[in-house]
Amino acid sequence: MIVRPGKVRGIITANPENIEHMLKTNFHNYPKGQRFISRLEDFLGNGIFNSDGELWTVQRKTASYEFNTNSIRYFVMEIVTVEIQTRLLPILSREASSESTQVLDLQDILERFAFDSICKLAFNVDPGCLGSDGTAGADFMRAFAAATNLSLERFLYAIPFFWKVKKFFNLGSERRLRESILTVHHFADEIIRTRMESQSTNGEESEFQDLLSRFIGKIQKSSSSHEFLRDIIISFVLAGRDTSSSALTWFFWILSSRPDVKQKIRDELRTIRARNGECIGETFTFAELREMHYLHAAISESMRLFPPVPVDSKTCLKDDILPDGTVIKKNWFIMYHTYAMGRMESIWGKDCME
Repeated sequence: MIVRPGKVRGIITANPENIEHMLKTNFHNYPKGQRFISRLEDFLGNGIFNSDGELWTVQRKTASYEFNTNSIRYFVMEIVTVEIQTRLLPILSREASSESTQVLDLQDILERFAFDSICKLAFNVDPGCLGSDGTAGADFMRAFAAATNLSLERFLYAIPFFWKVKKFFNLGSERRLRESILTVHHFADEIIRTRMESQSTNGEESEFQDLLSRFIGKIQKSSSSHEFLRDIIISFVLAGRDTSSSALTWFFWILSSRPDVKQKIRDELRTIRARNGECIGETFTFAELREMHYLHAAISESMRLFPPVPVDSKTCLKDDILPDGTVIKKNWFIMYHTYAMGRMESIWGKDCME
């Protein structure tokens, strides 16, 4: 149990039964809550990661249409393939063949790769952050990273509402946060403006309808505002950029110390190629990707040890008793720790750290 000034009470758990109870069995008793929403509202607004109830349900249902089998296939075979072949591989090849001793920041490269990819999928916009000069979208990327980190810092204050005092007087980190959010909002507003102009000019839908188009269609039938669209854009950039790039960064970091795993992955790829005949180009087909069971397992293991979202928080609406017997009271927060859960010997055995 955690006790903090201002009558703040809460618990942290890594018990899988407790987490299932919170996220599934008794889901409606554990919304994000005002404690969570208020700290991220300036940045995420009412987007899917910062809303509860009907507002969350509408966004989740609309977004679910975007992540069906056909959309994922399109994402992999069209968007990601083009991004890999025209930008990612040329950058890596150029650095590998160069005599320069300059260090290549793989995490930065993968963040820009993920950002371009999610923008193409969700908004049908190419920001070109992984472009040849590597500078396109740089201001936005810096501002987005700063806004994310500074917003999360609001949870760390010993005096929970001290950040509100700094915000009122526009001091320090709150001033930097405000400036970063303005840059992020400007970028999102440009996406919305461009899309609105494109739709009014063309007046027709393409075979592939992106996420933003779906939400624009809903807004045209409701009283939702321009700000709501902006919140949606920011939330899905956060979802696609940070989680994907984090997972990939840790995966390649682990591979750098596990040549045996790397070799098994390469052997699997060669076997699949040999079985399916001669390939065209450097990429694999969707069917071939589904045959990569060892690679899938290796990525899953990487995310077990280094989950892209290592901790999350909810609020208890009514007094409850968790499956392990822990009592949790109304208005308490409850944090579930996926990073710890992925390293528990009771779940994964004595070799859980390997």
